[in-house]
Amino acid sequence: MKFSTSSLAAALLLAGQSRAFHSPHQHRFANNNKSRPSSSTTLNAFPDATAIKATLPSLDSLTHNLQNLASSIPTSTAELNDLANSELLHLSTPEQLSAALADLVPTLLSSPWQLAAIAVFTSGALLTAFINSPDDYSEAPFEAGSDTYDPELAAEFYGNRPWMVVKRILRLASLTSAFNSGLIFDWLILGKLLKDEEYTALRRNEPRRAKEALILIEKLGPTFIKLGQALSIRTDILPEIYALELRQLQDAVPPFDSEEAKEVLKRELGVSDLNQIFDSLSEKPVASASIGQVYRGTLKDGTDVAVKIQRPGILGEIALDLHALRLLTPIQTTLQNMANGLATDQMDIDTGIALVDEWGRGFVAETDYRLEAENTIQFEKAMRKRGLDAVCAPAVVEGLVRDKVLVTEWVEGTRLDRDASSDVPRLCGVAINAYLTMLLDTGVLHCDPHPGNLLRTTDGKLCILDWGMTLAVPNDLQYALLEFIAHINTEDYDSIPQDFINLGFSPENVSLERLQSSGITEGLSFAFRQLSKGGGPKKMQERVKEEFQERYGADLSDLELRDAARADMLERMEEQLASEGVDVKGVTNVMEEMSRRNRELFALPPYVLYVARAFSTLEGIGLSIDEDYAIVQECYPYLAGRLFTDKSPRAKAALRAMLGLSEDSYDAMVHSADDTSPGLAAVKAGVNGGAASEKANSLSPKKLLELTDNFSSYTAATATVDRDGAGRSAAAKEFAKLLLDKEGSPLQEILVEEAAKLGDAATRSLLRQALVESALAKTISGYLRGPKDALERSEQLASLLPEDIKRVMIDSPADFPKLVEELLYPTSEDERVLSTARELQEVLGGRFENTSLRSVLAENLSDGASLIPSTPDISPGLQRIVSDEETRDFVLEQLSNVPSLGRRFGAGLFRRAAYRTLNSPVLPEEARKQLSDVNNRLAEAIEPAAPAE
Repeated sequence: MKFSTSSLAAALLLAGQSRAFHSPHQHRFANNNKSRPSSSTTLNAFPDATAIKATLPSLDSLTHNLQNLASSIPTSTAELNDLANSELLHLSTPEQLSAALADLVPTLLSSPWQLAAIAVFTSGALLTAFINSPDDYSEAPFEAGSDTYDPELAAEFYGNRPWMVVKRILRLASLTSAFNSGLIFDWLILGKLLKDEEYTALRRNEPRRAKEALILIEKLGPTFIKLGQALSIRTDILPEIYALELRQLQDAVPPFDSEEAKEVLKRELGVSDLNQIFDSLSEKPVASASIGQVYRGTLKDGTDVAVKIQRPGILGEIALDLHALRLLTPIQTTLQNMANGLATDQMDIDTGIALVDEWGRGFVAETDYRLEAENTIQFEKAMRKRGLDAVCAPAVVEGLVRDKVLVTEWVEGTRLDRDASSDVPRLCGVAINAYLTMLLDTGVLHCDPHPGNLLRTTDGKLCILDWGMTLAVPNDLQYALLEFIAHINTEDYDSIPQDFINLGFSPENVSLERLQSSGITEGLSFAFRQLSKGGGPKKMQERVKEEFQERYGADLSDLELRDAARADMLERMEEQLASEGVDVKGVTNVMEEMSRRNRELFALPPYVLYVARAFSTLEGIGLSIDEDYAIVQECYPYLAGRLFTDKSPRAKAALRAMLGLSEDSYDAMVHSADDTSPGLAAVKAGVNGGAASEKANSLSPKKLLELTDNFSSYTAATATVDRDGAGRSAAAKEFAKLLLDKEGSPLQEILVEEAAKLGDAATRSLLRQALVESALAKTISGYLRGPKDALERSEQLASLLPEDIKRVMIDSPADFPKLVEELLYPTSEDERVLSTARELQEVLGGRFENTSLRSVLAENLSDGASLIPSTPDISPGLQRIVSDEETRDFVLEQLSNVPSLGRRFGAGLFRRAAYRTLNSPVLPEEARKQLSDVNNRLAEAIEPAAPAE
C-alpha cells in the first residue's frame, strides 16, 4: 500500500507550518548546491476564490477522504522503504516545491472541513508563535524605588503598548489553563451540577492541586514567585493546604547567562575589565533569585565578597505583571465569590486591587539596590546601638554599590532551618527579638524572611540577608501594637476593640460601641489561648477538635463535629443579628449577611501582610526544632525589655497594664489635678477614703517575676553569642542598671511607687495595731472614754458642767481614740498592697530559700529548723555572675546610686501622707491643708517631682 501524493504532501505541509510558527528563525532551503530563489520567483498554484467555492464537497466527501488518508498509512517495512525512496521526500528545489504545492492545494481546498482544519491549525500556530515570541522588558513605566510604584502611570504606559498586555495575559492563560480547568471541573461539574454541597471532589483533590499550583507558580516567573510567597501566609485568601504548599517556594529561579551578568557588572562599575576590581570572580552564580543572582569573588584588597547582579529587564517584567494582575483582579474576585456563594460588591474588588498595589510597592522597592544597601547599613547600626550583638547583616562595600549591583562581604554560615547546632533554638529567639525590635523600635521591618535569608554564622550569630523589601512602621503604630500585645497578655479583652481602631483593623467610620457588640473579644480570647499553647496549626487543630468533642459529643465523627460547630455558629450569628435589630427570618443567608457586616467592621491593613509573613516564617523554623514551639511566648522577652526601658507615657501605661496596675492610677501619677501638686498627683489613685476603684489596682507578683525573667532572657540571648556565660553577665548588668540607675527607669518608678505604698500601708497597719488594737490602746481608750460614759449615765451631773469645759475636758479626750481609729482605718488599697507583699514574699521565698541548709540544721536540732530563718540559696549561675570581676564591679558601681533611690522612696512616703491628709474626712479643713502642705514641702525638699509629660 502506497501513500497518495496529495495525502502525504498535506501532512508534511501542516507539520512544516507548525514548526515554522514555533521557530524564531527563518527556514533555509536544504539543497546547498542550489541558490535561493530570486525575488521574482512566484508560486501560482493557489486557485482563486471562485474555484474554491466551486469545489466545496459534502460531509460524505470529507469522510471518504479521511478514510483514504487512514488507509494510506504504511504498515510494513517494505512500504516504509518505498516511502523513504519516494521523490516526494526530496523537495530540494523551488521548482519541486512549487509542483508539489500545485498538486496539493486543490485537494486541501476541495472540502470546507479541510479548509476549516487548516484555518484552525494556522490560527493556533500563529497564536502560539505570538505568545512565545521574545519579550522586550527594557522599558518600565517607573523607576526602581520604595515610593515610585504608580498604577496610573503603568496604565498610561501600557495603554500605548496594548499588545504587550494582551500577549502576557494570553501567556498566563495558556500556562494556567490546565490547572484552572481541573479546578472548575471539580467545583462545577462534580460539585455544583451533581449537587454535592460538601464539594467532596474539590476537597479530596486539594493536596494534588496544591502541588500543581506550586509547580505552576515557578513557571509563571519571578513576580508570581514573590506573589506566591506573600500568599503563603494568607489562609484568609487561600485554603490552608495551598498556603502550606506555597511556603516551599524558596525564590529559586533559573539563572540568566553569566556573560550577560558580567557585562551588566562592567557597565555598572564603569570598567572594561573586571580584573581591575576583582582578583577572582566565580564563573557561575552561587545563588539565583527572582530579582538577581549572586557571584562569589575576592576584591584586590583580599576581601571575600558576594556580588549581587540584577536580572536584566526585571523591573519591566514586574511592572507588566502587576498591571495585568490589576486588570484580572475584578474577574478573579467575582469568580471566587461566586464559588463561595457570595455576592460581589465594589468593596471586594477595591480590596483585591489594593492588595496587588501593596505587593507592587514592595516588589518595585526590591529592585532598588541602593535602597537595599542603605537598609542593610541602617539595620547593622541599629542593632549595635541597642546592644543586640547576637544578630547582624552583611557588611556593605559602599564604594561598589550601584543601581543594579550590590557588593557585600561574604558571610560564612548555614541556613538556620538546616543547621544542626545546639544553639539554633536560642537563635530562633534572637530572630524573634530582632524582628520585634524592627517592628516596635527601629520602625523598619525586614519583609522577606524566608528560611534562605536567615543564616547561622560560623561564630554563632544570626545573620539576616536580603534587605530589598522593607516596611516603614510609624511611631504611633508601634505603640498601638505594644498596647495590643499588653492587653492580650493580661487578657484585658475589654480594651481590644479600641486597640483594633488604633491598629487600623477597623475603618475610621466604625464606632467603638459597634465593635464591642460584634463579639470580637470571644474570638480573640479563643485564638490567643490556642496560640499561647504552641504547636502550630497541627496541634491547634487537635486541641480544637478536643474542645468540640467536649462541647458537642466525644462519639461524633469529624463530619458530624463540623456540622454541629457550623449549626452552633449559625445560631450565634442569628442571635448577634437579632441583638442588632435585624429580622433574622428576613435574612435568606445568615452567613452571607454576617460576612457583609464583618467586611464593614474589619479591614486588613497592608502592613499586616508583611508582619504575618515574617512571624509565620519564624514560627515554621521554631516548629521544625520543637513541635510544641509557641511564638506568642517567644515575644514576651522582647516585650519585657522594651517596656522596662521605654519612658514614653504610652509604654509606661502598657507596662502598668501588664503588671496589673490600672491606667487610671498611672494617669493620676503623671498628671496633676485641680490644685494638687505633681507630687500629690502621684498618690491620688486608691487612697480616697478607702473607696474601692472599679478596677483592681494591685501589682501582680506573678507578672512582675515573669517579666523580669523575660527581660533577663532577652538580654542574655541578644547581647552576645553567650559563650562562657557572657549573656548572663550582660543580663545582670542591665538589670542592675534598670533598678539602680540614677536617671531612673519605668520599672524603677513602679517599684519605688509600690514600695512607698507598702511602706505607707505597713506603717499604718503597725500604728493601728499599737494605737487601736493592742490591749494597752484599748485600756487607754476605755480610760479616756470613762468620764463621758459617766456623764451620759447621769443627766444631773452632766448639767452641772459648762459646755465649754465639757467639750474640752470630757468630749475631746473621749473622741480621741475614735479619731485615731478613723485616721488609721485600712483602705481597700492598703489591704491589696499588704496582700501583694505577702504573695511576693511567698514567690521569692520559694525561689531563694536555702532548703539544703535548713535540712542540715533540722537534723541537728531537736525542734527541727522551724526556728531558723531561711537564708538565700546562691545558684551556680548567680555564683558565676558574682565571680565575674567586670560584672561585679559594674554592680558595685550601680550600688552607689542607692542613696538617690532612698530619697525617691522617702519622697514617695511623704507625698502619700500629704494626699491622705488632704482627703481625710476626719480632720478639719484648715488642718488638712496645713498638714498636707508640710508633707508635700518635705517631699519636694528630698526629691523634686518630675514635671508632667
